[in-house]
Amino acid sequence: MYTVTGNLVDITNKTTYAAQVTIKEGKIERVEKIDATVSNYILPGFVDAHIHIESSMLVPSEFARLAVIHGTVGTISDPHEIANVLGVPGVQFMIENGKKVPFKFHFGAPSCVPATNFETAGAVIDSDGIKELLASPDIYYLAEMMNYPGVLFDDEEVLKKIAWAKHYNKPVDGHAPGLMGDDAKKYASAGITTDHECFTYEETKGKLELGMKILIREGSAAKNFNALIPLLADNYKNMMFCSDDKHPDDLVLGHINQLCARAVAYGVDVYKVLQAACINPVKHYNMNIGLLQEGDAADFIIVEDLKDFKVLETYINGTVVAKEGTSDIHPVAFDTPNNFNTSLKTVSDFTLSAATTNPIRVIEALDGELITNEIHCTPKVVNGNLVSDTENDILKMTVVNRYSNTPPAIAFIKNFGLKEGAIAGSVGHDSHNIIAVGTSDEALCKAVNTIIENTGGICATDSHKTTVLPLPVAGIISDKDGWETGTLYETADAHAKALGSTLKAPFMTLSFMALLVIPDLKLSDKGLFSGKKFEFTSLNV
Repeated sequence: MYTVTGNLVDITNKTTYAAQVTIKEGKIERVEKIDATVSNYILPGFVDAHIHIESSMLVPSEFARLAVIHGTVGTISDPHEIANVLGVPGVQFMIENGKKVPFKFHFGAPSCVPATNFETAGAVIDSDGIKELLASPDIYYLAEMMNYPGVLFDDEEVLKKIAWAKHYNKPVDGHAPGLMGDDAKKYASAGITTDHECFTYEETKGKLELGMKILIREGSAAKNFNALIPLLADNYKNMMFCSDDKHPDDLVLGHINQLCARAVAYGVDVYKVLQAACINPVKHYNMNIGLLQEGDAADFIIVEDLKDFKVLETYINGTVVAKEGTSDIHPVAFDTPNNFNTSLKTVSDFTLSAATTNPIRVIEALDGELITNEIHCTPKVVNGNLVSDTENDILKMTVVNRYSNTPPAIAFIKNFGLKEGAIAGSVGHDSHNIIAVGTSDEALCKAVNTIIENTGGICATDSHKTTVLPLPVAGIISDKDGWETGTLYETADAHAKALGSTLKAPFMTLSFMALLVIPDLKLSDKGLFSGKKFEFTSLNV
């Protein structure tokens, strides 16, 4: 038994008072007001309401070591990425690894494996597989239903998956960017309770009015905080914070604590901010995380103030897991399962003959967004072949099937800004094939082969050097600790920017250029795809 004193933040009753908290056997035994002047603040721990742990490029145990430093005590984690590579065994890998550390991971059953039938994934989880997962006490919800066309058009398999979630009384997460009006109404009425993909004020307001919980997302690529924060003050009971995808270098710097600081600086009442950051996810998902009530698990944090939220100590089940920026969670051993079955490529694999010199469809990448635009541009033709046009920033892009030997898919993309070399990665949502953008066919080939030789990773390459972060766990996760992974990622990121990229997170943006369920124009290993029409389209206009 021991006690902790500080200014206790009672979020629900919107009051703060000096208190002594008694912890016994991992639980809150008593909370008592005291007549004293204290400087620090005690509050429930932060929760990331939607994240793919794999996108940190860390196994769960390593993610936890970093997250607790910033006051995060638990996550709602969708193992969708590793499931698309390895199937149910990948989900089990994440659960078992997470159990080895004192952190409260709450994994979901990935609803869309594969995300669509328009790409090649490494596995399939059908409605029977979803039933098996949801029956497990280790699975807390049906993860993001990104196949919103399947919901709208009453796809039998999609509806079966939702029905099993209802059967087990577990929430269904949504994923429907830009969906509004009658379509949004049907989507919500199917039983889908959240959405983290809102990117406009109007869309968010409409979905809130339909009774959906909306997550304010601020990750390494998708940054929707500024667009959605104006709604928090009036809707704080139905909103949460999430990162969705957080690269390791960003996780080293901060997590949900950063969003709380920004929200308070914006002018939102601190109790409303903390309701979204600490309380709402726990109640919505029935998480096994304490909320500083007597009898609860002793999961809480001590912060310096309620402005910057500098975390001094983090407690989980009554144990100090981080103190003054140092993690007390130790590394654990883990396996490195993978699924990489493609051979090295040749430069000729990336050559594309020019059928005409008419305009072509080009993917317009948008910094800080997962959505893209379709634009039409006049291609550059050399010796009868379509090539990258660095002067106009129209670069050749490829998606290479990592699961078998098939011809690479080729398209063109704008706004990566490379002036030389190429970048590539096997983190390619959702099927995690190899994605590369380059200034020449030779550079593309070199970058793709670097990823194949490492059985997964991210890399930047030019005529002088190649920088690579190997990702041997499922081709998407590092086998190194979080800090070393963060440093290697920073090095690759700096190399990509030295090649000319002006994107804030070029590798994160790259990873979403094959994500077909987010409009508009994307590229899968099977070809160019229109997210608006939800069908393949031609390169030529």
